Amino acid sequence: MKTNYHCFPADTDSMSTIYCTISKPENVLKITLPSPTMTNRTYSTILSGTISGGPMNRNLTLEATRLTELAALYASRHMGKGDDDLCYRASDEAMWKLLESLDIDGEIAIGASNKDLHLYDNRKVGSGEGMKVDIAVKPLEGKRTCAMGGHNSISVIAVGGRNAFMKMPPSLMHKIAVGPDAKGVVDINQPPDINIKRVARAKGKYIEDITVCVLDRDVNYQMIDDIRKCGARIKFITDGDISGVISTAVENTAIDIFMGIGGAKEAVISAAGLKCLGGDMQAKIYYNDYFEKTVAENLGRGNADKIYKIKDLVKTDDILISITGVTDGVLLPGVQYFSGGAKTNSIVIRQQTHTIRFINAIHQFDYKPIFDK
Repeated sequence: MKTNYHCFPADTDSMSTIYCTISKPENVLKITLPSPTMTNRTYSTILSGTISGGPMNRNLTLEATRLTELAALYASRHMGKGDDDLCYRASDEAMWKLLESLDIDGEIAIGASNKDLHLYDNRKVGSGEGMKVDIAVKPLEGKRTCAMGGHNSISVIAVGGRNAFMKMPPSLMHKIAVGPDAKGVVDINQPPDINIKRVARAKGKYIEDITVCVLDRDVNYQMIDDIRKCGARIKFITDGDISGVISTAVENTAIDIFMGIGGAKEAVISAAGLKCLGGDMQAKIYYNDYFEKTVAENLGRGNADKIYKIKDLVKTDDILISITGVTDGVLLPGVQYFSGGAKTNSIVIRQQTHTIRFINAIHQFDYKPIFDK
């Protein structure tokens, strides 16, 4: 689909910079031209290739990757040092500084609850110019894992239009997630063995060959016993349920189902990834006392046991998500350092086309210093 636009110069003295109104007046894309003598016809030639198919996704895909790469590089620098706060704050500050340089009018819809950090809920980010976007972000998921040198830490950001993401309190959620080949067969209200049998049938596999990804938490132990009795295999992760959920929809990851209780904010980011990949997920707020039940009731408009589907958590189709591995995990390898640089591994997914890009980047610190000496 080709987007309508109208171009005009940034000022009357120079034509080297133009602004383009895309579909709506509030969506403005800034473009710097290589020559101040270009004609309107030249603008049209350039923009038809740049904007066609949705401006946000195409123009922010590379920027989103740069954001997660930088956060991953800063977090991984402190891997295994035992300080999870240091790991998280390093990634948080690095991503925020780069976000502030982007020509977007952004707002953090899903971020940290702690305002001592940079990327907290409802914070405005970007230059304030350009397209209006909402952001769901975890500059470092699995901070304790990273600090202890473990597996499955990632940096992740999802970008969408205004009100794209459901805002969530810092609570827990029951989740069940599958890939496209088992879409529509799971029911979060059914016991684990029923869902495992349904997924096995949908995927044409024996129950014993199904792998269920579960967060290794005390709150999940009863469910773990049920999965074992059913006969399915279990892949335990100590942290990072976003990558565990999204892995169900990515080929060659060996994860068939994600089950269990994890973060509610992470559920929204996970839903963005699954929406881009055509997967399926259901979630419910987990509560164990009166206060937690009240939170669930307020969120569900009186229904504490409301089931949230992907369309409830992510409300628009115009989204993209970028993930970069910090430490080795089920979805991506972690940052690998070599003399004078580092290698990062990222995955970027656009919902509109379901395009999946695996990006292996080589960062040469001698040519582009990142860390202070």
